[in-house]
Amino acid sequence: MNAIKRFFIMLLLIGCSSTIYAERIKDIASVQGMRTNQLVGYGLVVGLVSSGDKTKFTGQSLRSMLARLGVRLPPDIDPKQKNIAAVSIAAELPPFAKPGQKIDVTVSAIGDAKSLRGGMLLMSPLKGADGQIYAIAQGSLVVSGVSASGQSGSSVTVNNPNVGRINGGATVERSVNTSFADTKELVFDLFAPDFTTANRMVESINRELGFGTAKAIDATSVSVRAPLNPAQKVTFASMVENIIVAPDDAPARIIINSRTGTVVINGKVTVQPAAVSHGNLSVTISERPQVSQPGALSAGQTAVTPQSQVAVEEEKNQMFVFNPGVSLNEIVQSVNNVGAGPSDLMAILEALKAAGAIHAELIII
Repeated sequence: MNAIKRFFIMLLLIGCSSTIYAERIKDIASVQGMRTNQLVGYGLVVGLVSSGDKTKFTGQSLRSMLARLGVRLPPDIDPKQKNIAAVSIAAELPPFAKPGQKIDVTVSAIGDAKSLRGGMLLMSPLKGADGQIYAIAQGSLVVSGVSASGQSGSSVTVNNPNVGRINGGATVERSVNTSFADTKELVFDLFAPDFTTANRMVESINRELGFGTAKAIDATSVSVRAPLNPAQKVTFASMVENIIVAPDDAPARIIINSRTGTVVINGKVTVQPAAVSHGNLSVTISERPQVSQPGALSAGQTAVTPQSQVAVEEEKNQMFVFNPGVSLNEIVQSVNNVGAGPSDLMAILEALKAAGAIHAELIII
């Protein structure tokens, strides 16, 4: 019975192997020009519980805001700002966003405020890179961080209390013009440039929509002829982005994170014939001073005689050999057999790369 189950599982895996790497075009590429735009702004958060700023520019901002609202403070009055914090506001304007739509904003303290918890952002404009106002932000903050301190100076901070978020906290006031309705063709840009994937993408589109519909511009971009009518173009773009494409495998790469000791090797990495011997040499020096006491009636003095013990220990790891075309599984097994850890594996891979035994891109982050 077990043999029959294994047989059917093998058939299932074989049947899925041809489509396991197939992806929709919308998952591996995006329409050129259909992009988000970053917005930034400056504002004030009020309603804090004595956790606001002590910086001078916060008071200046408060005085300026009150002046715009018709409240003029005498020059000799310094507004108390312990319940107010100056903040920067960041948001992303999605493509095709129209006036009246809501977008999320992130609010971060830029002064010495202790916490933004419980505060409310006053109406603040959000500007794009061109200096134009594209959205207006306002609302109550949701802060996941919390900070507490005692009179003795002890304090505890969980997460970051100086960063908050307002879901739907900004209203779009201006839309960004796009060329989607005016272009005679749609250009799809691959997230990971690859000539083989671009060629397969052209073949899949032409097979579904007719020969000559798509052509590759380079390793990143594929141009697709589209209808001139905007309504038809939307339907056409929906058809194209749902076409299935089998992306090519990524190039042979080894990613090493030197901070965490993480090593990632993709399945295309192979090793040329090489012999590796890896062992650690440990030198231990211990000091055990001996105290010499003179006799009771002698005129001698107490003396301390140093006594050092030096021990050298080297791990007796056996040498292992990589045959031509060794696979990823064999690399990992060979390294595990000699008891090498992540740091040892990084040293072995770097040495193999330097010796020319690995034909892969070695990326250290």
